[in-house]
Amino acid sequence: MSITRAGCAALDSADPLRGFRAEFVLPENVVYMLGNSLGALPRRTIEAVSHTVTAEWGRDLGQSWNTAGWWDLPEVIGDRIGNLIGAGPGTVLTGESTSVSIFKVMSAAVRLRPGRRTVVVESEGFPTDRYAVQGLAAGFDLNVRDFGPEGSLADSLDDDVAVVLLSHVDYRTGALRDMAADTAAAHAAGALVIWDLCHSAGALPVEVGAADFAVGCTYKYLNGGPGAPSYLYCAPAHLAEAEPVLCGWHGHAAPFAFEADYRPATGVRRFGAGTPPILSMSALGASLELWDKVDIRSVRAKSVALTELFIALTEPLGLDLATPRDPAGRGSQISFRHEHGYPIMRALLDHGVHGDFRAPDIMRFGFTPLFLRYVDVYDAADTLAEIIGKGIWQDERYQRRVTVT
Repeated sequence: MSITRAGCAALDSADPLRGFRAEFVLPENVVYMLGNSLGALPRRTIEAVSHTVTAEWGRDLGQSWNTAGWWDLPEVIGDRIGNLIGAGPGTVLTGESTSVSIFKVMSAAVRLRPGRRTVVVESEGFPTDRYAVQGLAAGFDLNVRDFGPEGSLADSLDDDVAVVLLSHVDYRTGALRDMAADTAAAHAAGALVIWDLCHSAGALPVEVGAADFAVGCTYKYLNGGPGAPSYLYCAPAHLAEAEPVLCGWHGHAAPFAFEADYRPATGVRRFGAGTPPILSMSALGASLELWDKVDIRSVRAKSVALTELFIALTEPLGLDLATPRDPAGRGSQISFRHEHGYPIMRALLDHGVHGDFRAPDIMRFGFTPLFLRYVDVYDAADTLAEIIGKGIWQDERYQRRVTVT
């Protein structure tokens, strides 16, 4: 049976998550399939940030560190994120950027495995992960071992490997790794494992389980806003001994004693460094209010349905699907390889469909079930077919590269 727009509208009417779309600011005549890069703006965020600016900062000034709970936000918000990744209270901290959080947990993990000199990182993982590891390795005189997407993790492990850094969902293809199996493989070799959850938290159920550390951003599926703070997780078994190289006064045992030498705080607070970005924390906190009402299993079920629909609708175009066909093996995105992927995505944007391009040839579409509808997916596929079928992407203006792709 052919798929019709009316049929998609019927699916929207029966969607248990349909009410959440009204929680977001979404421009008319736009299909936003870029939530895996920057989430849409929650309406409640506007009021929350305004209150932080006008009442807490504008009226109460510095007293808000106490009266508005600014000082405790890294841990308070961390616990709320912990609920989304299967982490217990007091194990997640929010604060700096993802790159900084990766450096923090990687340096702490390396210190927990003295005598081992090798770090395993994905050869095609997100570049910032690799850059952070490369910088740390240079300072610690470590070896960096690449692990390819088609290889076996076990084959990359030996008794010299201290830490393994893996992405739960591949940022280019959307391929989903088996967190439990890969964690067990690393532990069997005596190594610690760090998981990058940037493309999975808020899109599908996550259970950090036996993982040693995890990091993630909050501006994608969690809709925290551009530049929203990242979070890091440290397993309870490591909290007493883990110490990152990057030390700051917010991670000190007695920050207002202003001691000359560093003493780490107890618990996950020891991973604190600089002053947290309060305005961004306010925006993130407002977005997380939505997750108190969300069943992540329903989010995952709709994600699978939306991605399956998009694959079916685009199949007649003969595109090279880069994402695993089995929904159990992918996150909440669909990617295609195309030699003219960049101008095609530029043309799509010009026609109201927001996706993005990842070099060298990946056309990437994100699916955020809280606000994306079935009819949106239908319209996006229809527009993509028109742009390819009519050669609209060949227009000269779509060939020119912009800074952010």
